[in-house]
Amino acid sequence: MENAMSESAEAYEPTERTIPTRARERASYDRELVHSILDTAYICHLGFVRDGAPVVLPTLFARVGERLYVHGSTGSRPLRMAGGTDPGLPVCVTVTHVDGLVLARSAFHHSLNYRSVVVHGSARQVTDPAEKRTALDALVDHAIPGRSADSRPANAKELAATAVLRLDLTEVSAKTRTGAPNDDPADLTLPYWAGVVPVSVQAATPIPSPDLAPSTPLPAYL
Repeated sequence: MENAMSESAEAYEPTERTIPTRARERASYDRELVHSILDTAYICHLGFVRDGAPVVLPTLFARVGERLYVHGSTGSRPLRMAGGTDPGLPVCVTVTHVDGLVLARSAFHHSLNYRSVVVHGSARQVTDPAEKRTALDALVDHAIPGRSADSRPANAKELAATAVLRLDLTEVSAKTRTGAPNDDPADLTLPYWAGVVPVSVQAATPIPSPDLAPSTPLPAYL
């Protein structure tokens, strides 16, 4: 399976759609940064236009090289609209991590520390059986690395009921905010606490299924 772009390039080429209108200094086109943000997120939001109105759906996704694979059902509207035809379904995919709550002395300067990626492009339904299996394994491993090899593969009926969209990473940008609040100099002496409350996502102790055989060992990757 050939990637749409070579991973040797260090940055994505900015386009009119990937250059932000505000806070341009927070934007980045660094390929490694984009990949790290995508690879550590569990959910993406898929945006498209349906019947003349915008629609945004949360869904599972995974990156394989320079492609994103987005999970869906064969009965879902965006999957039917993509259909594997040229030019495909125009979409916008976003991923966001919240890293901190930024509390300023003024209400105006409250903010978030975050890492985000926005991808524009045309999505197409994956129809090649080998690519589809690769994509579905990647979707499972994106959540729990190694899990696809430690579970029953999808059968023919399940494959027929599952659809996958492919989106090439061509028009891509990252945007981040880090650090302390940006209070106005005149507010620095106000008697209000200011700073950052860190936020993180952490896996807790696994809870076995009620019908799990007691002798089933916990996988080493959990």
